[in-house]
Amino acid sequence: MRTARRSAPTDRRTPAATAAAPVALPRRAPLPAHHAEPVLDVVVPVHNEENDLEPCVRRLHAHLGETFPYPFRITIADNASTDRTPLIAARLAEELPGTEWIRVAEKGRGRALHTAWSRSGAPVLAYLDVDLSTDLAALLPLVAPLISGHSDIAIGTRLARGSRVVRGPKREIISRCYNGLLRGTLAVGFSDAQCGFKAVRRDVAERLLPLVEDREWFFDTELLVIAERAGLRIHEVPVDWVDDPDSRVDILATALADLRGMARLGRALAGGRLPLSALRRTGGLGEDGPELPPALVPQLLRFAAVGVASTLFYLLLFTSLRPVAGAQAANALALLASAVANTAANRRLTFGVRGRGGVLRHQLKGLAAFLVGLALTSGSLAALHHTAPGAGPRVELVTLIAANLAATLLRFLLLRAWVFPGHRSRRTTGSSAS
Repeated sequence: MRTARRSAPTDRRTPAATAAAPVALPRRAPLPAHHAEPVLDVVVPVHNEENDLEPCVRRLHAHLGETFPYPFRITIADNASTDRTPLIAARLAEELPGTEWIRVAEKGRGRALHTAWSRSGAPVLAYLDVDLSTDLAALLPLVAPLISGHSDIAIGTRLARGSRVVRGPKREIISRCYNGLLRGTLAVGFSDAQCGFKAVRRDVAERLLPLVEDREWFFDTELLVIAERAGLRIHEVPVDWVDDPDSRVDILATALADLRGMARLGRALAGGRLPLSALRRTGGLGEDGPELPPALVPQLLRFAAVGVASTLFYLLLFTSLRPVAGAQAANALALLASAVANTAANRRLTFGVRGRGGVLRHQLKGLAAFLVGLALTSGSLAALHHTAPGAGPRVELVTLIAANLAATLLRFLLLRAWVFPGHRSRRTTGSSAS
């Protein structure tokens, strides 16, 4: 196939206008062994990449021709390039069988992917960055679970055991902070949101894409968060990844946009404004399919109830111990006892963990979160005694309550993202999302 698509309309539809009817996705099934049309469509989004485009596409085409056992297509998605990128893309589409190119009038990686994936007929859709930072040896392991019917989405990860990554400390710190922030705020289970190496089954993409609002760098994250909250299965592949020193990403602007995207997506999820039921699979574990991850608000309410009980227990212990042990010792002992009780209660009631398995590990991690709370409350007491040496027990209590509020919020984030990262199912028994 030697097709050159000259242009593609920019998708300006809103999720509300295009959301699919709430009909469950069919059960996943493997693709047939013999397939006449392309099974895989690999999109290469580009903007002013006249130097990297040709070596990337030729290397990718050769790799797929040698290793991929199904028909494939490579789609060059040029979004608003102003250099020679469109000319090179058109020439490659003429020279390399199974290569196409499309032209999107506006910038934005998410916009290019949304356009290319929306118009593709291949049952498996993928994309990779033009700099080929990710080793192409991971491409077949990436798409194999989608072809076999095992998973709905597959992502490359630079942060899992088995990954081999070469990059500077600045990019490393930013990446880990970003993914840690995602785990703390949106409670995601996947490890690497923005590695430019992902694939999705087309039936899933048809439901997901109308719900994803972002058309730039947050596109990947938003797509993954919505998919995970809907209970779709995300497969991770550890990759070998070498940083491109010529990266032109504006880190500050991208970070600010990502923070805005997290806030917008968090509000939408908390308010129940996304039709996640339209993304559920039929025929999963149990008669009604897999259990969906809980909304953040109900879980926060359960955590708050446990927190109120723990705070009352803490205050009772503190007031009882202070006359004999002093303020600092009473605070430490009361906080330690309430932290152990709080972790046990949240383990059972908030995160639905049953049985004795992992109890010690959970308590040790809970105690680590306790040390953070101890530092906050003890530091608040020390600051109070330094600024107001004559402060009485009532002032101490008010100070400790304020410090505990801050410690409680941080504790919830730590419990959700670190202590119980694999136990976000509802309190009813059953399996996690398929």
